Amino acid sequence: MRKKNGNELFGIIGTGRFGMAVAEELLARGKDVIAIDKDPVMLRRLTNTAAEIFVINDMSMEALMETGIQEADTVIIGIGKDIENSILATLNVIELGVKKVIAKVITVDHAKILNKLGAEVVFPEIEIGKRTAIRLCESLAEDILPLSDEFSILQMKTPEALDGRSVGEIGIRSKYGISLIATVKDGKANGNIGPDTVLSKSETIVLSGSNKALDRFQGSFS
Repeated sequence: MRKKNGNELFGIIGTGRFGMAVAEELLARGKDVIAIDKDPVMLRRLTNTAAEIFVINDMSMEALMETGIQEADTVIIGIGKDIENSILATLNVIELGVKKVIAKVITVDHAKILNKLGAEVVFPEIEIGKRTAIRLCESLAEDILPLSDEFSILQMKTPEALDGRSVGEIGIRSKYGISLIATVKDGKANGNIGPDTVLSKSETIVLSGSNKALDRFQGSFS
């Protein structure tokens, strides 16, 4: 696969649960995808999609080059437990000139090595664990996206105490130090938020801010 009409091209190496989820979401959004795995069974779900799939037995530079992965704008390394191949794949795609490489990691040491190679790292299991814990602890929280150790985007049910009140009246930014970035109702998001926006308990609100400020806001209505 080569870029179609200037479309962004993504490479996925390792199509387990993490890699497959990324590949399918990118395809659903109309992106060009190269998917690579050493196990043909893992690639079956992509057989009848627009993805170009490759089965390779090793992560050598030569094998990767034959797939055209070097043309990708971003490569996602979905290899987890096989740390040796994860490191080798990351090293080789960076050596091939791919500018953005994001790698799944399973240990802190694994993350340190890939960071030193120049990759961004993600801990999927840890992030899922954090999200689950937050939903269990906060009755209003529906989901959270950590952007750093100190800053997140939080999706939560609109507290009944805020039903029918405007953003300006509540003082979300001035009082709590957080930002309301969208409201969601019936699957439709509204990002046109101003001081006169009136909240409804039938909606979900999406907030951004420091974790401490978000906790303080939630605590006010729990």
